[in-house]
Amino acid sequence: MPSFPFSGIKLTAFIFALATIAFLQILDLTIANVALSTIAGNLGASTSQGTWIITSFGVANAISIPLTGWLAKRFGEVKLFLVSILLFIFSSWLCGISNSLEMLIFSRILQGAVSGPIIPLSQSLLLANSPDSKKNMSLAIWSMTIIIAPVSGPILGGWISDNFYWGWIFLLNIPIGIVVWLSARILLKGRESETNKLPIDKVGLSLLIVGIGCLQLMLDRGKELDWFNSSEIIFLTVIALVCISFLILWETTSSYPIVDLSLFKSRNFTVGTICISLAFLLHIGTLVILPQLLQRVFGYSATWAGLALAPIGLIPIILAPIIGRFASQLDMRKLVTLSFIIFALCFFWRAYTFEPNMNFASTAWPQLIQGLAIACFIMPLNIIILSDIPTNKLAAAGSLFNFFRTLATSIGTSVTNSLWERREAIHHNHLTDFMSTNVQTVETTYQQFKIQGFSATQTSAVLAEKITQQGLIISSNEIFWLYGVIFIVLIVILWFAKSTIKPKKALYPKKLI
Repeated sequence: MPSFPFSGIKLTAFIFALATIAFLQILDLTIANVALSTIAGNLGASTSQGTWIITSFGVANAISIPLTGWLAKRFGEVKLFLVSILLFIFSSWLCGISNSLEMLIFSRILQGAVSGPIIPLSQSLLLANSPDSKKNMSLAIWSMTIIIAPVSGPILGGWISDNFYWGWIFLLNIPIGIVVWLSARILLKGRESETNKLPIDKVGLSLLIVGIGCLQLMLDRGKELDWFNSSEIIFLTVIALVCISFLILWETTSSYPIVDLSLFKSRNFTVGTICISLAFLLHIGTLVILPQLLQRVFGYSATWAGLALAPIGLIPIILAPIIGRFASQLDMRKLVTLSFIIFALCFFWRAYTFEPNMNFASTAWPQLIQGLAIACFIMPLNIIILSDIPTNKLAAAGSLFNFFRTLATSIGTSVTNSLWERREAIHHNHLTDFMSTNVQTVETTYQQFKIQGFSATQTSAVLAEKITQQGLIISSNEIFWLYGVIFIVLIVILWFAKSTIKPKKALYPKKLI
């Protein structure tokens, strides 16, 4: 790849193109979630069957991401990136025109598989083609896509499914994707990375596909099948553990590994990957239960629930360029420490204020302040992770830590949802027992409802719903307290990383003594 970086308008256009395609790829992870019932009903499938629309994309994406480094070495980063965008556009078109559940699931598998390289390659190409003085700024602007896309997905998906044909959820990728592809093709002409016709590690590839595929399936279907009470989940877990264990052993001894595990020799890469993975697990986990809580307990529509979460993207848009401008003068560990403290305080804030009569502002304000944590989190951790990775390994490093980040997102979604529902069931039983021991209070309540024209059956249904809602609030608050504490613990792990401030070169040689 040429040594001369982009500058001026070309650099701006390049950053915008890479950020846009990264935004579309991340958007497709969440945009179909709120429209799931609409899509399933339109295709004549049950909501349970419709979950494969989400699962199929996640499984294929999780498998393809760690392959990016090896594919980039074999075919070239630019060629792989451009082909991935074209196939992403094509698979999005297939998703949009699907007239059966089977066709849509197949299209989503293809979409997930071909889009895996987009995030790590957009990151490595950005860093490789930006001048040293602009690398942090470029990364800061690019990082905003990871912030805004997960929040925009539910809002945009809900709005499209409510007002238009659901297929436009996927078809909107086509015109935007074509513009990005043309821009990237023109800008990256003659900037191909060095290639090496490496032999295919068939054993490693097979272990990766089976192991990661089974792990992702286990995470996606665990809640639906009641986790380890299901023989299917036990089977998937055993296969995943065996294959991944053998994959690690094989890749550490292979001459041409599919996944470059030698990257973990870098202390900053290892510490940063642990921190960004666990932080995403906690952040996305709570981001998943919040809209459900707002809809099930507080009666929000899907659109209003999305709007309540939207303020999280406001502060990062303002701060990201500023942080990028001064990043070379700052120790990124201090910024991430500030981020984790704010995360913890916002979680504690929610745990303290979430109650049945909570208004919209009580939801939106913590989201707005948490945006400050996001601004000091993603880009600084990216800098820590890649701080001592050589340029020729950026694609491999990007694919590996983005794989762990994506996997952590799946784990966070599954674990948080399951924990939330299990704790709700426990509190539901406790509240029910409490009512059974306070007969006089219950009888008074029934009398009050009878005066309002409710029958005994209707009153029982109302009380059961109130108990469920209270249980959901209590269990969500417990999760906020727990995750806030974990963020504080993460600060300790973070400081095992080395400082990102590079020592300044001496202007004059030291005097001889």
